[in-house]
Amino acid sequence: MAVNVKLPEMLVDQAKRYGQAEHRSVPKQIEHWSMIGRIAEENPDLPFSLIRDILLADQEALVGEYVFS
Repeated sequence: MAVNVKLPEMLVDQAKRYGQAEHRSVPKQIEHWSMIGRIAEENPDLPFSLIRDILLADQEALVGEYVFS
């Protein structure tokens, strides 16, 4: 279910720039940042590089890469 949320213009502009570089829409970029923040808060001992690797591995599973039988 989609929900409209008011966000600061500066955040939206930053999400647009980062999203273009990563081929994500503005909402998907903000969702991505939200996931990183949630994982970081739930696991304060994890370095960002490990969080990024976890998210990348999660995406690879969705597109069928590196599936072991």
